[in-house]
Amino acid sequence: MGFEASHPAVNLLFFAAVIFGTLTFDHPVFLLISLLGAAAYSIRRNGKAAVRFDLCLIPAALLLGLCYSSTHHFGMTVLHQNFIGNNITLESLVYGCVVGFACAGFVMWMSCVYSVFSSDKTVYLFGRISPRLSLFLTIGLRMIPRIKGEARRINEARCAIGKGAGQGTALQRIGHGLRIFSMLISWVIGSLGTASDSMRSRGSGLRGRTAFSIYRFDNRDRALVVWLFGCITMTAVAALTGQTRLSYAPRILWQPMTGRSFLFAAFYGLLCLLPLGLEMYQEFCFHRAGRKL
Repeated sequence: MGFEASHPAVNLLFFAAVIFGTLTFDHPVFLLISLLGAAAYSIRRNGKAAVRFDLCLIPAALLLGLCYSSTHHFGMTVLHQNFIGNNITLESLVYGCVVGFACAGFVMWMSCVYSVFSSDKTVYLFGRISPRLSLFLTIGLRMIPRIKGEARRINEARCAIGKGAGQGTALQRIGHGLRIFSMLISWVIGSLGTASDSMRSRGSGLRGRTAFSIYRFDNRDRALVVWLFGCITMTAVAALTGQTRLSYAPRILWQPMTGRSFLFAAFYGLLCLLPLGLEMYQEFCFHRAGRKL
């Protein structure tokens, strides 16, 4: 019982807000809040695997910043010249790192989306708007783990006859990998055809067809919506007043943080930390109730 137990519309509203903020806010304070919120919740959801994955995103973001500064030339503080004589400036390097960390934050939030949203939630959200789209999304999400399992089984079967993806010389491994890929494509096409026939026999394309759902919008979800709208409204005010933006050309113009700036950043932090705080609070209540028994 946590944030994932909330109504799917509440989950969608939260992730849409934080992902939009991560990709559009280029102020370091707001970007850092978004990164910390995404990293903390992804670790909460996925454990040690998320720690390794998030740590790998840091050098990737720095590398993206270096590549960005090598191809985009603006700013006045020259740091170095590359091999073709173009200037690498401090402003372009910093902005490139901001873009890289924004992409890293987006990937972290998407890992949380993948762990929170199930196929049932996808069908519930998009079924009334576009039943075909919800069906395609459900089949696609269900096929991803099945493709991994089938590829592993095919490789294990071919390893028994000495034709696995990691057996033989380099050229033989390429050939074995291409044959495994061909078998996998044939299996995917057959599975999609079977799924299409199955859904057609169940009347998925009939007009007026309804779907069963277990989701109900209760008082807990209403309270979360009020909280979300309050934080989103304050963050929108911060964006409209220029608190979430920073100028990087021709120089980095750092605006001093005022009391109002800290207030806006606090509301954005409450927004990003909402699912983590909710799950920790419910876990605390659960353990406290267990001690009373």
